[in-house]
Amino acid sequence: MRFKKIINDPVYGFITIDDELINEIIAHPYYQRLRRISQMAMAQLVYPGAVHSRLHHSLGAYHLMRSALQELINKGVEITSEEQQAAKIAILLHDIGHGPFSHALEHVLAENLHHEELSLLLMNKLNRDFDGKLQMALDVFTNQYPKKFLHQLISGQLDVDRMDYLTRDSFFTGVNEGVIGYDRILKMLTVYNGELMIEEKGIYSIEKFLVSRRLMYWQVYLHKTVLSAEQMLQKIIKRAKFIGAKCQEPLNKIIHQNSSAITMEEFCSIDDYDVMMAIKNWCGHDDKVLALLCNGIINRKLLKIKYSNIPITESELLTFKKKTISHLNVSEEDVNWLVYTGEASSSTYNIENEHIKILFKNGNIKDITEVDNALINENMRGTVKKHYICYPE
Repeated sequence: MRFKKIINDPVYGFITIDDELINEIIAHPYYQRLRRISQMAMAQLVYPGAVHSRLHHSLGAYHLMRSALQELINKGVEITSEEQQAAKIAILLHDIGHGPFSHALEHVLAENLHHEELSLLLMNKLNRDFDGKLQMALDVFTNQYPKKFLHQLISGQLDVDRMDYLTRDSFFTGVNEGVIGYDRILKMLTVYNGELMIEEKGIYSIEKFLVSRRLMYWQVYLHKTVLSAEQMLQKIIKRAKFIGAKCQEPLNKIIHQNSSAITMEEFCSIDDYDVMMAIKNWCGHDDKVLALLCNGIINRKLLKIKYSNIPITESELLTFKKKTISHLNVSEEDVNWLVYTGEASSSTYNIENEHIKILFKNGNIKDITEVDNALINENMRGTVKKHYICYPE
């Protein structure tokens, strides 16, 4: 009897697992750890429903990959059963390298390591554990496999990763601006000359997808209060490193030693719960700055934040620092941990990295920015930047 398992998902309904190898990968401790890694870091402090995990997202992306592959096969694209399995495994594991609180602590806990690099390390380890059965998935993930469109489904401007996180994050936050027509986009996928493209009929769905992404970044991912909370989270870890604040192992080792000294097993043994336990313990720390930041996260007493279209002036920054020194009785050195400036940025469509190509009925191919009356035009192709200042209330 053929293996089959279904998972009930709040976004798509039922997700089907019909491959024993994939089921074994899902059951592996490295993968199950994703249950304890937040998809949206501190966004729940603004959107209380945003408590979904990286496991939710990776299963959703896997589901969309299954649908995308089937649509392409139905259109005559040659994809073997082995290639289907490889693409599904690659998308299932694409985020396995995320550490606690995902992007918010990505370059703070494991310095100079991107989650993609960690994912690749873990995939190589799993490949050894599964006797080389993940090699094709690794080739697809690293864009070494000849059929480039399989990699484009995993990592590109129109990949199933983005389709799921926009759909899922919109669902769990309740922000309708992020709703995209993922089902229609999947129906419009095609492969031409070995590249992933969109049929002419899907132009408006793609434009809606790109606009939704833009809106979600500024309304959710870069919401000023979310940004403040995630900046505070980073400051907590950096302050703990700076003053040598101790916590439970192995998080203590990861915080206070060079990332090159950390083993893969040690990294995979920490998750959001370890960081939150440390933060709760540090609420009573003798260091005033660390205790203030930790209590702020635990009790949602966040630093205030102001966005500006122009850089924050030195005089404005100095004014806030003087007020904070007087109000909280902190030193001139320590005030820099509580009053600081930064820059947030997002792009709707990055034409330098990859293009979304539209295949017309007559065989012509155009970039999405070049179609008649293009909504994604020069004004929306650039990067939008906002300056900000954080300070205690």
